[in-house]
Amino acid sequence: MNWLEALILGLVQGLTEYLPISSSGHLTICSHLFGIGGSENLTFNIVVHVATVLSTLVVLWKEIDWIVRGVLKWQVNDETKYLLNIVVSMIPVGIVGVFFKDNVEAIFGSGLLVVGFMLLLTALLLAFAYYAKPKAKPHIGCRDAFIIGIAQACAVMPGLSRSGSTIATGLLLGNKKENLAKFSFLMVIPPILGEAMLDTLKYIGDAPSTGAIAVPVLMVGFVAAFLSGCLACKWMINIVRQGKLIYFAIYCAVAGAVVVVSSLL
Repeated sequence: MNWLEALILGLVQGLTEYLPISSSGHLTICSHLFGIGGSENLTFNIVVHVATVLSTLVVLWKEIDWIVRGVLKWQVNDETKYLLNIVVSMIPVGIVGVFFKDNVEAIFGSGLLVVGFMLLLTALLLAFAYYAKPKAKPHIGCRDAFIIGIAQACAVMPGLSRSGSTIATGLLLGNKKENLAKFSFLMVIPPILGEAMLDTLKYIGDAPSTGAIAVPVLMVGFVAAFLSGCLACKWMINIVRQGKLIYFAIYCAVAGAVVVVSSLL
């Protein structure tokens, strides 16, 4: 992997982690186009996922600070209830990530054909959410948090957008647009860190056969993913508030169709 490839892949990861168009799907497509795979892919994925987590912490620092201050009061309040909802949302993805992720990849694979079909499914979810008439619930409850967590767990499939699945599910459940984007991005922090940790353990286990990427190249990818992640996170919060998800549904439908057709030909 050279620095230009790392720059492009870093930008792709940072933008698509928050925009509802699937970071895993786009990284798979770009890696295929660049001919990058194996240990290089694994190493780079760990670095850029950590970068996107840091971008979330920067953009949503006020919300994180609000939660931490409230929890440290050691009493039941809005902040502790919010944190509880995040913990509840993590249960499905934690179970799938620890016990079933490898099985899912073994059964369905991670090729371009799977990515194409999952992009089409993402488009369908976003379209349903766009035309749904939300009830505008004042708060995201534990039940909805768990269901949104199930949607996030399903996004282990490459090409199925994590943010698209969680935000679309929340809208279909009748939650307010302004509450969903921030909750979706905050709930994704622990799973991304957990995934990076599991990948790190996998990398260590395969260390004798892994290839190395130069540190400057990794840094280019890290910085690109961090900066583009900050931009995309802010942008996506405003997009959800304005209800413009249909444009991403169209994009995913076109991209998915192109990938499916090119894979079958």
